[in-house]
Amino acid sequence: FSFEPPRESGFDTVESIQALADGRAKVFIALGGNFVSATPDTEFTAQALKKCRLTVQVSTKLNRSHLEHGKMALILPCLGRTETDLQNSQEQFVTVENSAGVVHQSHGTKKPASDDLLSEPRIVAELAKATLRNSTLSWSALADDYDRIRELIEKTIPGFERYNQRVRKPGGFYLPNGAREGKFNTNSSKAVFTINQSSNHTLAADEFLMMTIRIHDQFNTTIYGLHDRYRGIRNGRRVIFMNEGDMASRNLKQGDCVDIASHYDGILRQAADFTVVAYNIPSRCVATYFPEANAVVPYNHFARGSQTPISKSVIVKLSAINHTTLKK
Repeated sequence: FSFEPPRESGFDTVESIQALADGRAKVFIALGGNFVSATPDTEFTAQALKKCRLTVQVSTKLNRSHLEHGKMALILPCLGRTETDLQNSQEQFVTVENSAGVVHQSHGTKKPASDDLLSEPRIVAELAKATLRNSTLSWSALADDYDRIRELIEKTIPGFERYNQRVRKPGGFYLPNGAREGKFNTNSSKAVFTINQSSNHTLAADEFLMMTIRIHDQFNTTIYGLHDRYRGIRNGRRVIFMNEGDMASRNLKQGDCVDIASHYDGILRQAADFTVVAYNIPSRCVATYFPEANAVVPYNHFARGSQTPISKSVIVKLSAINHTTLKK
């Protein structure tokens, strides 16, 4: 590509939030997603985004991240994956990898909501043309025919040999992975199991260990329905699952409402109005839905190594309030 790629690491999610808050990151561009709702520490993240000079959202629909924006804010509507993508009068497809490691085609069949909608590749190409004045790539050619993009991926990333040919076969193709091939990238070429030390959570008498969970009808922060078929909840998501013994010891009953609070690094974080639901969960543990309880998850506490936020292990306190909102 006739340039030397930067070798230093970029920011992960936690580091991005901190860089926004510190003012080191001044421009935020999102290709889809809902950064404010998906990340931990909802209010802190929202305030960090507001410090940007510019926020740009490439989106198929509106979400909370469009409301928590920088001094200048752009929303660039784009084609959804259910819509037909015509470039130079030729129908295009993108490729996706499923949870089994299979790369396959994804192409829409519906008429686009507007003739003015651009595809994500086209938007990226136009941004590159406007900003990378010394680039030797023909960005317009890449956006005209996505096969050309896949040819570059094939040259760059192992496992994508004959990309355009293999992805056109029914069912797509598997990416290389040790479990399927029986050979791992280790000294012995065998799988290596590790034993990780578990965290030592010491809870005060009035504290619980909270984890956030999802429902079947949910993809990340996109909620398709308010019924949780796994856990018998209907018509609501602002619930907290509790052990019945814990409920009794705190004079709580099914349908009572509580506020949730966490206290890390001297900062009080709160999420209000959660309905108590009795559930078969270990004592001193509670569960809430993602992203509703993200407000009490501190962004700067995370797992060793991966820096994954502690959304499964948040120490919280509950405060009862006086009305009921939901029955199981």
